[in-house]
Amino acid sequence: GGGAYGAAKAGGAFDLVRFVQQPQVLARIVSAVFALIVFACLVGDGYISRAEDPRLFCVFNRNEDACRYGIGIGVLAFLACIFFFMVDVYFPQISNTTDRKYLVLADLAFSGLWTFLWFIGFCFLTNQWSWTRTEEVYIVADSARAAITFSFFSIFTW
Repeated sequence: GGGAYGAAKAGGAFDLVRFVQQPQVLARIVSAVFALIVFACLVGDGYISRAEDPRLFCVFNRNEDACRYGIGIGVLAFLACIFFFMVDVYFPQISNTTDRKYLVLADLAFSGLWTFLWFIGFCFLTNQWSWTRTEEVYIVADSARAAITFSFFSIFTW
């Protein structure tokens, strides 16, 4: 067998092709791309101003919390993907089963939490978008819809 958490296989040479073909690595890459899209849509086009009022406001029903939440979970999800990607790279070199166990459990717990947070984000952004007046945000509507869409997809990739 593979031992506890694959510890019997620890210490082998790094094979990039085999590494990238692992399902968790592919899901992590897709999750990072989705988080980056949500973050970029909200930072780039999430705030607009009107001609008569130069102050910026969030496109989601002028609710600043909606934009902050989307940006926050997007940035943290992207950073977490990078962290867990690095853990995936070094994981085969770890021979201590206790360390491997804690890394696997941390990944599982964080993924479960982030799935829930993406679900909350999707519901929150969708609700605020449904109350948004379209005549105020017609230029950036595609970015807002993209943020909603990719927050929905992120539920499944995490």
